[in-house]
Amino acid sequence: MTGSDGGAGFAEAAQRGAAEVTATVIVKAPAERVFAALTAWERQSDWIPLTTVRVVEGDGGEGSLVEAVTALGPAVLRDEMRVVRVDAPYEVGVVHCGRLLRGPGVLRCTPLGRDRTQVVWHEWFHLPGGAAGRVAWPVLWPGSKFSLTQALKKFARLVEQGRLP
Repeated sequence: MTGSDGGAGFAEAAQRGAAEVTATVIVKAPAERVFAALTAWERQSDWIPLTTVRVVEGDGGEGSLVEAVTALGPAVLRDEMRVVRVDAPYEVGVVHCGRLLRGPGVLRCTPLGRDRTQVVWHEWFHLPGGAAGRVAWPVLWPGSKFSLTQALKKFARLVEQGRLP
């Protein structure tokens, strides 16, 4: 077995890659509500630009396969993620197991009192393209971090406005 089915390719994808991206935001809402909004997978399309998210296998919980498709004109990036751990309302772990995007990721909710929650989104991607990928990553990293941070800021606004989940 290989790929997103949990076999040898999946075990390799689950190892941390060299490309690491982290973004953080404080949401003025309880952790339970923030976590519910983060794991409302299809609603991620509301706050991740140019991206459509859907659950393709399972109920969105542990073991589910989630697909995020980002399209900009003719360029399309398909990201398949297996949900590998759910510790509500604190943490959800995924493994990106598609052909291009591979590596583990985690979304953490840390309560900061009754009505504030820190969200940390952390990804460790394997770099495609060998040496060329390692050379390109320092150029791509700032844009990746900026995009992820902007998405989380929009997420926080939507939760605080009661528009998510």
